Amino acid sequence: MTPVGSGQWPVADDGPDGVAEPAVTYRLGGEHGLVADGRIDSYRDLRVWQEAMDLAEVVYLASRAFPADERFGLTAQLRRSVVSVASNIAEGWGRGKTAEYRQFLRYARASLKEAETQWLLAQRLGLLPEDTVADFEARSSRLGRGLLGLMRSLAP
Repeated sequence: MTPVGSGQWPVADDGPDGVAEPAVTYRLGGEHGLVADGRIDSYRDLRVWQEAMDLAEVVYLASRAFPADERFGLTAQLRRSVVSVASNIAEGWGRGKTAEYRQFLRYARASLKEAETQWLLAQRLGLLPEDTVADFEARSSRLGRGLLGLMRSLAP
């Protein structure tokens, strides 16, 4: 097993599909989210991924009410950017190298900023009620802090 912080993930047992899954024991702490025993066996165990998935669900549900003429415009772009946050967290995990994972976490953070901008535009256009905007902003802010903390915890 390669030591944590060496630029390579330690490898745990093979997953259900027969492919070795990373077993990371980084000391993430706080809001970045470890599972109860302090072990992260999958990107799904990361609180930032869980929060990104929750945020995507919020966006999908809220954007259902957008006008039909926005289906291929703001609606599609907003949905793509918010889905990209969780997707980049997962893809970076799957790369198997710490430096690549940090890069994909940066992509996730950039996609979050893109989604925030599109969400604010939707608000300006009157497509979102104020309480929905406040909820998104609180979730997005928490997720952004979590991503930044996770990136810092993976620094060499």
